[in-house]
Amino acid sequence: MRVCILAADGSWYYQELASAFAARGADVARREITEVAAVCGMETADGEMGRLGSATEAASRPVDPTTPIQRGLDNFDIIVVRSIPAGSLEQIIFRMNVLRIVELGGIPVFNPARVIETTVDKYYTSALLAAAGLPTPPTIVVEGREAAMDAFEELGGDVVVKPLFGSMGRGMVRVESADIAYRVFQALEMGNYVFYLQKFIPHANRDIRAFVLGDRVLAAMERIGQSWKTNVAQGATARWIDLSPEAEDLAIRAAGVIGAPYAGVDLMSSEDGEMFVVEVNGIPGWQGLQQVCPFSIAEEVASFVMAQGGRRGE
Repeated sequence: MRVCILAADGSWYYQELASAFAARGADVARREITEVAAVCGMETADGEMGRLGSATEAASRPVDPTTPIQRGLDNFDIIVVRSIPAGSLEQIIFRMNVLRIVELGGIPVFNPARVIETTVDKYYTSALLAAAGLPTPPTIVVEGREAAMDAFEELGGDVVVKPLFGSMGRGMVRVESADIAYRVFQALEMGNYVFYLQKFIPHANRDIRAFVLGDRVLAAMERIGQSWKTNVAQGATARWIDLSPEAEDLAIRAAGVIGAPYAGVDLMSSEDGEMFVVEVNGIPGWQGLQQVCPFSIAEEVASFVMAQGGRRGE
């Protein structure tokens, strides 16, 4: 089985996953999605017409000159997405569509493009979770400074302003003053940003990251921040925990709503004990979690992906 890991050069995640896949007999290679050339309706370099399909299916598929290939990804049996570089809207749409065409050709992609597209957008994720009846912090998303000021007041005058697209806590700001809100919103408006405002939930500077794999929580940690931000990348410390049945069920349900084969689900308890799903990450990092986990997360992911990929290829 040939496995492609989409990752940046020198990626810790690539090294971990490559070792885990290789230990299970897979041939592993690293690619960057920016290297892919999408080809439609023309012959490949070896004289075959462009077609969908993995290397193992290629010989049995009829040649169809109208079907596209993605040079660089067309001779693998499984694609694992570890990074999608930042880019223009045009570039991001193209990269997502490359993954979609790969999937249509029968090559399993983990996580699928639809999951990545959903979870990269905090509004869409929040809306799906709320529509499914899962508890999420009160959230208002608007365009325009005046509407954002109204939302600030409606949410109680204490909000977390988050980038619609973002990770690791970068760019998040807590706003507790109308004057500061005006300044923050004015700056965001000048950059043509969308205003994603979430009611601040007092949480004793703690939250939970649950790593969901399939229909179970593989591992979980409590993150303890030096401030209200609890991201390990922002200086929080972590400790291994066993989730309560309520928290475990909530994490699994959240990943299921998004349709993610695996996901990082962030849970937060308010000071009065109410639990919320804050975010679902479709390209979940686990470097911080691995530091407190007694087993290799990469090995578990590799086993799961190969089992799932094998079933899809049957």
